[in-house]
Amino acid sequence: MNRPQPNEYPVWAVNYIEKISGDVMDVLHRQSDEFPDFVSGLTAKADYTYAPGKWTIKEMTGHIIDTERILVYRLTCFARGEKSELPGFEEDDYVANAHFADRDLESLTGEFRLLRKANLYLFQSLNEHELNRSGTASERQISVRALLYVIAGHVAHHTQIIKDRYL
Repeated sequence: MNRPQPNEYPVWAVNYIEKISGDVMDVLHRQSDEFPDFVSGLTAKADYTYAPGKWTIKEMTGHIIDTERILVYRLTCFARGEKSELPGFEEDDYVANAHFADRDLESLTGEFRLLRKANLYLFQSLNEHELNRSGTASERQISVRALLYVIAGHVAHHTQIIKDRYL
């Protein structure tokens, strides 16, 4: 699969897309086990924050799950030819209104693993025509191909934040 071109995504997506090198499908597959395996080893720090007002590792994992669901919904809509504009979402509100702190880290990592593995069936089924489709979300145009890279890049982004600020 070719990398998305700059005209396929908004500026906010650049950071995530640039984090992906090589075959994005390989990255998505690897992350289905690597990310939950990595986070599962952080049980002792599951409720730790590196600064006041920052998310815990459990909250960040929950955020990654919520974001994957939202991005995959967008990807599905656009791959199927949806013409309606999709709304944005406020990530801090989603985390504040979830109860990730009440869950154990194992349930969150298990949820991510199953969610990603299920999503891989959809990702693998996309043909070139579907990958080239795009739609509008959060008032910005983005292609299905770019969303695949953003999904992978989002996990890579937060994995690096955990390594840099939580460990």
